[in-house]
Amino acid sequence: MVREIVHDPILLGIPSAETTEADSSTAADLADTLVFHKKGCVGMAANMIGVRKNIIAFFERGKVTVMFDPVIIQKSRPYETKEGCLSLPGELRPVTRYDSIKLRYTDKYRKTHEKRYTGVTAQIIQHEIDHCKGILI
Repeated sequence: MVREIVHDPILLGIPSAETTEADSSTAADLADTLVFHKKGCVGMAANMIGVRKNIIAFFERGKVTVMFDPVIIQKSRPYETKEGCLSLPGELRPVTRYDSIKLRYTDKYRKTHEKRYTGVTAQIIQHEIDHCKGILI
């Protein structure tokens, strides 16, 4: 189900909680909402649809990838860039990102994975993990 986007910086600034097995419907709604907004958005966190859970969704090779409780366990090659956000429209804001990250996350079957991402996909993931932490650009 496509959900409304939260724009309130106070609500978006509240850190999210770890997920449970009961959060699969939130993940499905997050993926549906991301697809609905695909012309102006490449990734989303659950708090952007009003649910404070550590769930992110992003486009990877044209398909939606959903991660539960993602944690960056390694990062390298910092760089400065500017980003925008669907939940905070307006000017692009400066931010430091890392070109290469290694993540630990859980999939919808509650299986834990570790995976390395680089480039734009790594940047998107970092942005969404910041959302989960209540960090706004």
